[in-house]
Amino acid sequence: MDKILEALVSSSHPLTVKRAIVKKVMEAAEKEVTEEQCQALYHLTTRLILQGEDAFQRQVGLQVQEAYARYHRDEFARFFSKEFVLGLLQQGYGSLDCRDPAILDFLHSSLRLLISCPAVLELAPLLQTEVLRIICERPEPATCAKLATILTDFPQCVPREKAGVLFCQQLVRTFAYFNCPATEERELREYVTQVTRVSVLLQGIWKAEPATLLPSLQEVFAIISSTDPSFEPSIALASLVQHIPLQMITVLIKSLTTDQNVKDASMTQALCRMIDWLSWPLANHVDTWVIALLKGLAAVQKFTILIDVTLLKIEQVFNRLWYPIVRQGALVVLSHMLLSFQHSPEAFHLELPKPNEEKIKFFLNQSAWTSQSNSFASGLLKITGKSETGKTGLVNLGNTCYMNSIIQILFMATDFRRHVMSLHLNGSNTLMKKLQLLFAFLAHTQRAAYSPRSFLEGSRPPWFTAGSQQDCSEYLRFLLDRLHEEEKTLSAFLVTSPKPEPATTSAETLNNAASQPVADSQSPLHPEPVAAKGDGRTLVERMFGGRLSTAIRCLQCHSLSEKEEPFTDLSLAFCPSMSKCHGPNDEHKSSSSVGPCQGAVNGGSESSEGSVKEGAGTRMERPVVEPTLSVPDLVDYFLAPEILENENCYFCERCASLQRAEKVMQVVAAPEYLILTLLRFSYDATCHVRRKILDNVGIPLHMSLPLRQHGISVTSSSSDSPESGENLAKKLKPSQKEDGMTENRTNSESNDSDSEMLSVPYVLSSVVVHSGMSSESGHYYSYGRNVSNTDGYVAHPSSKSLESSSLSESSTASQEEMGCADHKSTDWFLFNDSRVTFTNSESLRNVTGRFPKDTAYVLIYRKQEVSGQQSNPGPVVNGSRLSGEPPLQKELMDAITKDNKLFLQEQELNARARALQATSASCSFRPNGSDDNEPPGSCGPSGGGGGGGFNTISRLVF
Repeated sequence: MDKILEALVSSSHPLTVKRAIVKKVMEAAEKEVTEEQCQALYHLTTRLILQGEDAFQRQVGLQVQEAYARYHRDEFARFFSKEFVLGLLQQGYGSLDCRDPAILDFLHSSLRLLISCPAVLELAPLLQTEVLRIICERPEPATCAKLATILTDFPQCVPREKAGVLFCQQLVRTFAYFNCPATEERELREYVTQVTRVSVLLQGIWKAEPATLLPSLQEVFAIISSTDPSFEPSIALASLVQHIPLQMITVLIKSLTTDQNVKDASMTQALCRMIDWLSWPLANHVDTWVIALLKGLAAVQKFTILIDVTLLKIEQVFNRLWYPIVRQGALVVLSHMLLSFQHSPEAFHLELPKPNEEKIKFFLNQSAWTSQSNSFASGLLKITGKSETGKTGLVNLGNTCYMNSIIQILFMATDFRRHVMSLHLNGSNTLMKKLQLLFAFLAHTQRAAYSPRSFLEGSRPPWFTAGSQQDCSEYLRFLLDRLHEEEKTLSAFLVTSPKPEPATTSAETLNNAASQPVADSQSPLHPEPVAAKGDGRTLVERMFGGRLSTAIRCLQCHSLSEKEEPFTDLSLAFCPSMSKCHGPNDEHKSSSSVGPCQGAVNGGSESSEGSVKEGAGTRMERPVVEPTLSVPDLVDYFLAPEILENENCYFCERCASLQRAEKVMQVVAAPEYLILTLLRFSYDATCHVRRKILDNVGIPLHMSLPLRQHGISVTSSSSDSPESGENLAKKLKPSQKEDGMTENRTNSESNDSDSEMLSVPYVLSSVVVHSGMSSESGHYYSYGRNVSNTDGYVAHPSSKSLESSSLSESSTASQEEMGCADHKSTDWFLFNDSRVTFTNSESLRNVTGRFPKDTAYVLIYRKQEVSGQQSNPGPVVNGSRLSGEPPLQKELMDAITKDNKLFLQEQELNARARALQATSASCSFRPNGSDDNEPPGSCGPSGGGGGGGFNTISRLVF
């Protein structure tokens, strides 16, 4: 039979044929077989198991040997003799070394075949001696783990009495040599499993023979207290700590700390290595033993050891706090070390790691109660945690995406946010106070989405119909005007009012000022601490305010009329040749020109856009079209000279008649944050509706704004083409302060030399995207990132004449390369009402190409620092200028703490309620029965720009 089997496994027959014949051989084991045949088969199967050429041969060997050993156990016991086992363990088998793991695997499987046979008892004394010999040779963790498995299954093979004590001591000593060569997670997990298996064996021996425990612990201390610099014991010893009975702590610690034979250097070394054990991922009670030893040393007044160990290990213990799996034990030890180190602040002044703000928020969010996962909960039973971005969404309160998108881009205007958060507005009820509170909640709340109901009621323009879709650009302009007027009113009030006591300035003055009537404003602003700049400008003016010069030159007498006026945003019209089917006059009807009484987009509903479905096929078949124009093109068009003629002729006072004239607009003061509004809504005179211009506009990450320095006159353009008269849609919002407008008239002899222009660099901060086909419906969502005045690049001032293009494509492209190289994919965030996700600049710049009705509407660029020029500094708090986030004021902190506690209580109550209703809850609610085919920009559950939307739970307002 053995000859047949040997020839079979080495033949070239198909595996199916081989398996069929092997099955016949195994069935033959039930029949009577001579002892010689059995012995021959056992030798053959042993060779196949240990030296088989492939997995099939080894599998055949195991199956056949098991089959024959079951029916012919006595013959197998005689085969598996003491001599045979001793030869395997001392000499190996053939080419296999005696330490090869395959030898131990074969030994284990053979013993299992003899588990109820007296032969095992006969082999036990031999195995007790051999396992002790093997352990004394310091085998690798894999070999020790296999031995531990054998001894756990066959405890009669564990050494006894004195040999048992020696075995445990040697096994502990072997632990000290367990090195981890793992470079991958799989190898590391295997290593930890092997160490755990050996430590469980020791635990079993200690329980079965308690006399072995104390000698084992003495061996552990001898190892970790060694001062031999050439020997560093393995951290795997930490796995033994969890198996030491806690009742022994007092006795052992007292014995160690009072033993006069233990030198201070040895105790210091032992304590340091025990602190190192805090890094072992599965070690329990290590912190208990460390603190007990620290207290024991303090009790015997060995303060030198405590000081040395604390200063040596405090930084390492602190670093362990970054790893959740060992954080709890490390925190307990760190707290004890710091709180007990009272004689000197030295332990507190070490150079500990200083993570950045984003990393701090990440770890705080990771450790929050609301971020903990529960494997037993699923679906609606899970508590909705904060976004992985760490940012907070805003609840849609009924077609309020226009407000949510504006709030988010203002919050992402880093320097503006820091100035707002640094204001002292305690006790006031102004709009700025509401904005400050809203910013504080966006930064620190534990809610996934915050409900801005109070801010909505305080900031909604009077002509906006509640519950209707509105124009976000109009809302932004109204909001900034309100904040500006509040601060101006308060400044005037403080000048004319008696100066109050310092202790009551903040609250009482604001409340008194808030009751004064203000044009287009319900309450004034705050005592502005940062107004110490001395220029008298409001916060809105300092952050968003610029100045625009408009010069009109009569082409008959060449007299010049020039005036300056402030602006907070530039409304960029599309050139009639750029837009698809709209005439020049259509641009006059842009959304920015609509007055308050008319209502910008009143009567619409943002959710209605979700129900206006285009064919899915049409949407998918449309190819991605590269933008033919960019934001710099629109800025160029805005600043291009314009000829006033025909019905738009200019009335010249010198000529005392209507004359052809040239109109030129130039920026003379660049804002810190440049707000650009693309005038996408034009009036269709034939249908009497406002239509949307769907042109794809390129959005550069970096751009430059041409700035005319003060004292330089405006040059006359050589262009006298009537086509320039088409540029009639470049209208700025009329200034509301006449005293801020200056008008100068000069003679034709004025200086006509070319004016030099300064190029001011800007970097993109945020974008509001409108999704929809008309102004009466659709949805707003926004992209944003944190940008300060030193991000991107530092530019050097450059000059160019007015004849050259104000924004060159080549310079923009080079700036793109400079600015995009170090951008990470997580630099950008997508804010879509309640949902906030990571995104990147490519997604932003290609959004219209992928979703034709999703177009950029409002853009904010941050001015970058220019070499040689003074940039707008950060906010001042307590006399110090901040470069980071200002500290949270007590009133704001109390409000956030109160709301976070309320949120946790609500989450607990909601979880209990949902658990009771779990059987009836099948899926999230889909409003209006909408399907899954909505484009990313719709206001349905799928959200905008791939940002998702909301479900019933996230829309709840607590």
